[in-house]
Amino acid sequence: MFLLPLAMAAQVVTTSPDKALQIAISEDGRTFSVTRRSEPLIIDSPLGLDLAEGADLSALKLKKVERGTVDRTLPLVATKAAKARDHYSFARLKFETTDAARTPLEIEVRAYDDGVAFRYLLRDTPVKLRAEKTQFRFSADVSCFVSEYTSSHENTWTKLKVSQLDAAKTYDIPALCTSAKGHTALTLAQSGIAGYTSSGLVPDGQGFRVRLSPRPDDASLAYVGQGVTTAWRVVMTADRAGDLIASPLLGNLAPQAQGDFSWVKPGMAAWDWWSGPTSADKPTMERFRRFIDFAAENKFPYFLIDAGWALNATGCCEADPKTDITRADPAIDMPALVKYAKERGVGLLLWVHWKHIEPRMDEVLRTYSDWGIKGIKVDFMERDDQEMVAFYERLAKATAAHRLLLDMHGAFPPGGLSRTYPNYITQEGVLGAEYDKFQSKRVTAAHNVHLAYTRMLLGPMDYTPGGFRNGVPEGYKPTEVMPSTQTRRGQALAMYVVYDSPLQMVSDDPSAYVNAPGFEFIREVPTAWDETRFIGGEPDQYIALARRKGKTWYIGLMNDNQARTVKLPLSFLPKGSFTARLWTDGAQPTDIITSTQKVSNTSVLTLDTQPSGGSVVVVEMGR
Repeated sequence: MFLLPLAMAAQVVTTSPDKALQIAISEDGRTFSVTRRSEPLIIDSPLGLDLAEGADLSALKLKKVERGTVDRTLPLVATKAAKARDHYSFARLKFETTDAARTPLEIEVRAYDDGVAFRYLLRDTPVKLRAEKTQFRFSADVSCFVSEYTSSHENTWTKLKVSQLDAAKTYDIPALCTSAKGHTALTLAQSGIAGYTSSGLVPDGQGFRVRLSPRPDDASLAYVGQGVTTAWRVVMTADRAGDLIASPLLGNLAPQAQGDFSWVKPGMAAWDWWSGPTSADKPTMERFRRFIDFAAENKFPYFLIDAGWALNATGCCEADPKTDITRADPAIDMPALVKYAKERGVGLLLWVHWKHIEPRMDEVLRTYSDWGIKGIKVDFMERDDQEMVAFYERLAKATAAHRLLLDMHGAFPPGGLSRTYPNYITQEGVLGAEYDKFQSKRVTAAHNVHLAYTRMLLGPMDYTPGGFRNGVPEGYKPTEVMPSTQTRRGQALAMYVVYDSPLQMVSDDPSAYVNAPGFEFIREVPTAWDETRFIGGEPDQYIALARRKGKTWYIGLMNDNQARTVKLPLSFLPKGSFTARLWTDGAQPTDIITSTQKVSNTSVLTLDTQPSGGSVVVVEMGR
């Protein structure tokens, strides 16, 4: 198909409230472009839906444009901020096909100060969708951080020019790119995928095209239904890549929570799997009580019991039909264990395989609610097609009804659903600390820094930090039981500030934390926040992030594998005198040096950061 340049075609332009960002849709509905401060970011990029049957949507006539602005404040539950400003200009472009059927198609557009988004709506007609025609074309051969798409969405991130990408591969969402002139960081993302299907990005000439995940029953189709509202296609923008971290844009695009979610309580969870064998230790009341006692002693509100607890369990990875997740192993008296934990202020979370819960969801959740369980971790979906996206939504809704927390593993990256159901408190879809157990050396300091600028933009990230057998890449050997890390203790602490996860794992064995330098910080750091601020860094260097809870600020610094001196301006503080408590790396990978200094909003902290290291700082008024 030959596409006229937008400069030669009439356009419908939507401009952000601050007037810096514009998205233009051609009046024939075929292409779009995005411009920021007069710099073209996305140019002459195709739009459209490819239907297997029915209406031909390639020839459209614009019938009506509705415009408006929205400016509201959204209260948030257990996330990176207490509230979000939802401020945007919008346009609804209403088209009809030019054939006799005159089938209506809408393209809804929003322009925020920190990004633009659009989606397609085809109402009240049977839909068999093969693909989207959506592409993102750049004005030059820009560089992007990308991750190759896998079913588990657990991979590393690499910086490549668009011309270096492999056209035979699919890359995961998001892709973090730098504009041609270097003035803008932009991320290609999606939101609001509930009721649709997920997607990846395939290199296509000057940029990427959207690849929808195919249905398992017919790989030629991506979506089947009565009408369709697609996911939002999003271009997030900022001066610096780190400025995207605090953006509420992706959550704002999703349907907002309805009803009471005040019962959702964030917090730390002790966990029994990471430090033990992959197939899980034999369940015993004694073993589980040890972790409950550890959580209670340190005022952690949860203990996650991983695979192996259920009747006839056969390990973590296969859904054995003999396993019954409504009954515990004979060695476990579940009501007595729940009572033991409750008396000590600890709630229990249970691991389940998705194939065990999917066919009898209500029965399982009702059983757990009756037992007094506080939440579930569901694993090994490893699909992101229309049917699986629907399963996520159904499970999030059902767990909310039973007031259970939900943690999804073997999962696709977030698509906005946690904003709709705040009890959907965290999820995997990340190459995290579990790979320290496997025969892998991929969990490097550089990878950990990359995650803050890429995967973490999409939503909560259950990386599972807390490994306290810290080391450096030289001499590192993966170990399944009592694993070690390739990063220093300071970085282990900083993950609890930098990484978004309102349900945050304290992953190591309780014995690893006895008299361990820095563990006192984990005991006090929150897991959900009132405010988030980017302080400094680059995706291929370091990340420095500040988060506020009440009147106290927490700063996390994670470094890559190069030593560097980092200066952290504290200009985000209000006026007044503050005390800063610092935890920084010492000579050995497990060493921590603590210090205290007086600071104000004119102060600049100077931190000499070791390779694969990090630091944390707590800033309090007048202490």
